[in-house]
Amino acid sequence: MTTPAQTTPLALQHAARTFGTAPALADGAVRLDWTELLAAVQEVARALIARGVQSGDRVAMWAPNTHHWVIAALAAHYVGASLVPLNTRYVADEAADVLVRVDARALFIAGTFLGRDRLAELRSAAPQLDIETVIVIPVEPGTETSDETAFDWSELAGIAEKATQAEVEERAAAVSPEDTADILFTSGTTGRSKGTVVAHRQALSVVRAWAECATLTGADRYLVVSPFFHNFGYKAGILACLVTGATIVPQAVFDVPATMRLVSDEKITVLPGPPTIYQTILDYPDRAGFDLSTLRVAVTGASTVPVVLVERMRSELEFDVVITAYGLSEASGFGTMCRADDDAETISSTCGRPIADFELRLAPNGEVLLRGPNVMLGYLDDPESTARAIDSDGWLHTGDVGTLDERGYLKITDRLKDMYISGGFNVYPAEIEQALARLDGIAESAVIGVPDTRMGEVGKAFVVRKAGAQLTEEQVLAHATTVLANFKVPRFIEFRDQLPYSAAGKVLKRQLREENS
Repeated sequence: MTTPAQTTPLALQHAARTFGTAPALADGAVRLDWTELLAAVQEVARALIARGVQSGDRVAMWAPNTHHWVIAALAAHYVGASLVPLNTRYVADEAADVLVRVDARALFIAGTFLGRDRLAELRSAAPQLDIETVIVIPVEPGTETSDETAFDWSELAGIAEKATQAEVEERAAAVSPEDTADILFTSGTTGRSKGTVVAHRQALSVVRAWAECATLTGADRYLVVSPFFHNFGYKAGILACLVTGATIVPQAVFDVPATMRLVSDEKITVLPGPPTIYQTILDYPDRAGFDLSTLRVAVTGASTVPVVLVERMRSELEFDVVITAYGLSEASGFGTMCRADDDAETISSTCGRPIADFELRLAPNGEVLLRGPNVMLGYLDDPESTARAIDSDGWLHTGDVGTLDERGYLKITDRLKDMYISGGFNVYPAEIEQALARLDGIAESAVIGVPDTRMGEVGKAFVVRKAGAQLTEEQVLAHATTVLANFKVPRFIEFRDQLPYSAAGKVLKRQLREENS
């Protein structure tokens, strides 16, 4: 059997040969088939070569999901550069910190978008930052940059004329499976973010395994609402489509009616995302006015997934495949997945079994450990943190606490850092959140430990009611008392309109703790 492509330039060339005129990318009026996508990537790659970007350089992306992101990311790979996606929620100081740490040679940055001019913010926050090539992506039409030191996306075709097709093909052929494909920075919820370094062979290996579990095929049309700067949008989105021939349909901002309109208009079959996406669609009052009948595959994770949500996704949204998954940047973005034929209880209560040649075991303290060829190469310029994360036997210490059932299915019970001790007992907030999710009227919740003079720490639950629900603190506590041991029952309930979420769909518990310290 032929070994599949081990670099993204080879994978893109294979996609162009194999899928040809099948749709590759659909973003509003922009429609590209696979041969056209290859040509667009080669043009931007020639522009990068003309601007002096070398193999091994770092190319950064600070922009929302559009066709430009897809083309630019693959072009960075095509010239042998490492891709460095930046969180679109970063403030300018955070972005500048990453750009300095990676010594970015080029930056693709969104023009004015949602009231923010990121380039102006960056110039103001870090005037000393000197990036040789800055290209402004026109996310909102008519917002070309006035920064004379930057290029507009529209100028790339002219710049590309200074490099030949032979040069770009030579550069693509020189990319090695062991070369760095991307450096994704952790969310920084426990301090300064760290850059996870992943090779081309690893990125492609994990997405092929993900695509197989997700039953992705070339006939699928994939709406990518998860941000491209995150593994879920970039690897499980762009790269998964690259290796299967599925059509990439990016959405820059998640908006329930706009998303449902896209599903209807584009005949979307695949819609992964955090549980809140499906919950908001299910709760949308005019949902019946949209044709969602083409939906086929949902992959979710990142937080508590109630059984009732899985059941409603299958019965009301009529997904054929609903599965949950678990992964982290240090494992190239992946780890375990449920399988398409798993029952609702398994999908809700576990995140499946290992994929992509990962080994899985639990440390004596319950910490989840992963080992295999797709554990990151290491943290960027940080051998000490790398040594703490990956032990001498090659096991990645994830920082997550879990259990394994007799089938080898993993259940994440919490983060080690989120655990608190109440009256001498270890308390895992995820267990409490799962229990609260079973109370009708609760849309979502987050639990943290807060100081208590007698118990050391006690639980505080932040609860978001479902639309129209009239739940009281007494009702929540009464329910918790019936399903949880006394030391696990939260002592405080605070109702909120919404919880603070990271762009990856995880509740920002550090923010909640800071607010209650």
